[in-house]
Amino acid sequence: MMVKLRNEAGVTKEVKLGFSWTTFFFGFFPALFRGDLKWAAIMFITAAVAAFFTLGFGAWIPGIIFSFVYNKLYIKDLLEKGYHPASDEAKAELQSRGIISSDTAASVGA
Repeated sequence: MMVKLRNEAGVTKEVKLGFSWTTFFFGFFPALFRGDLKWAAIMFITAAVAAFFTLGFGAWIPGIIFSFVYNKLYIKDLLEKGYHPASDEAKAELQSRGIISSDTAASVGA
């Protein structure tokens, strides 16, 4: 499911909730292309460390793990940067998945 987030300047970003297939197939590159340099670096470093300790065979393990959590991490970072749900539907979906609490959603507004 896709939700829209908007900041005070009116910039809208449409982000996906749930499993990140792009991270699964392309590793840290989706984060890099989104401009999320912090998580791109973290993903790259964890893959490099896993590869080092497993002689290259374990480099894919962090990619699988990040596939399950990256979209949630990206949304949380956007919320910290001043984005908020663009609609009541988006707010309800973020609440149902535990990304924002009802207290946070009430103070953020749509």
